[in-house]
Amino acid sequence: MTPNDTLKSVRVLPDGTTVFSIYAPKAISVSLAGDAVPWGQPLVPTEKDGVWSFSVPNLKPGAYRYHFVVDGITVYDPKSPTTTQNTALAVVEPNGREFFSYNPEIKHGALAVRSYWSKTLGKARTMRVWTPAGYEAGKEKLPVLYLVHGGGDTDVAWPTAGCAGDILDNLLAEGKMVPMIVVMPDGSCDISSFEKDLMADIIPFIESNYRVIADKDHRAISGLSMGGIETLEVIFQNPDKFGYVWCLSGGFNPGVDIEKEAERLNVRKNAAIINKNCKEFVMTQGGRTDITYISGEKANKLFDEVGLKYEYQEVGEGHTWYTWKLNLYDEAQRLFKK
Repeated sequence: MTPNDTLKSVRVLPDGTTVFSIYAPKAISVSLAGDAVPWGQPLVPTEKDGVWSFSVPNLKPGAYRYHFVVDGITVYDPKSPTTTQNTALAVVEPNGREFFSYNPEIKHGALAVRSYWSKTLGKARTMRVWTPAGYEAGKEKLPVLYLVHGGGDTDVAWPTAGCAGDILDNLLAEGKMVPMIVVMPDGSCDISSFEKDLMADIIPFIESNYRVIADKDHRAISGLSMGGIETLEVIFQNPDKFGYVWCLSGGFNPGVDIEKEAERLNVRKNAAIINKNCKEFVMTQGGRTDITYISGEKANKLFDEVGLKYEYQEVGEGHTWYTWKLNLYDEAQRLFKK
């Protein structure tokens, strides 16, 4: 018998510390990587009887993708039942059921992986599509939210680390949101190409294959971080196509001159068009510790100068999935109610 036989790889201690552990008795070095590791703060492990452990204090409730690096080799937690699609997911619920938790007592929607041919990019791509409980047997047409992930991720991100399906299931069961379809596309391409792919390929695919209300008042877009940059690209290139816009921890691309970007996107002219067509335009940040806080400030200042009507929120803590889950929880309750 070895320590691995009884090892629990993810534990939440009474003081709120979350401990990640792996049995690697012959390893020389082990590190922990993923969403649970604080930004810019590598964790120092402890080792006992071949078990390497990493303590993360004050880890907020959430779902965290993680993996170990054992002697330079990426290792996905062999003890985790969620080790699929090259990731393991640790669901941290120190207070019991959370707003993002799976609830076995309610009806659940369907999460589909849909493949489509992108004429824009010249290749097959995938997207995740959530439909509410009862959609298959219904006849009603529904509004659509296009929900985009951040940099370094794919369309897998929102359904896993973002707990999107469970958040939406819970809200719908509680009568807090309008039934809608939520499309989670793959935004992992350059920003301009994503805008073209969304408008020319993704939206036509959804409107041809699902019962949707295909007009701006029933079409929303939201994205986090890089997806927030893509969200602004989409709305300023198509100022009359969306009734709701939520830019989460985002702004304009920090690598470009904002005045030149405003000129390229014709922000001053399009602001008036957006004001006329958009029922809700929300900019969010996870407070001053959010790494996109400064670029968000610059975007908001520009919007003030050109007269764009928007709402600003600071929600959550930093540039984290904890923040973005709260954003989705908030926005889903407000969309399509005006």
